[in-house]
Amino acid sequence: MTAMDEIIHQSLRLRIMASLNTLQPGAMLEFPRLRAMLEATDGNLGAHLTTLEKAGYIEMLKDFDGRKPRTRIAMTRLGRSAFAAHVAELRALLAQSSAAE
Repeated sequence: MTAMDEIIHQSLRLRIMASLNTLQPGAMLEFPRLRAMLEATDGNLGAHLTTLEKAGYIEMLKDFDGRKPRTRIAMTRLGRSAFAAHVAELRALLAQSSAAE
């Protein structure tokens, strides 16, 4: 068994990655929509998105919709791979736990 990805494993970051993983590759989710889906505060979500971005797991595009600032988030190829590996590790852990019972 390999080690859990500590960047993804944190609860809110895992939920962020799971939410972004439902999108088609290259598709983006706007910050307010993601915040509402996760019921997170602006500051908390922003901090976790920064951690994921620094790891290369997501990309954030900041632009304007008219005069209104807009932040959109997408999972990178590296992020999809890391998320898939993390999910596989969780499944293996659960299978091992079930087999021990």
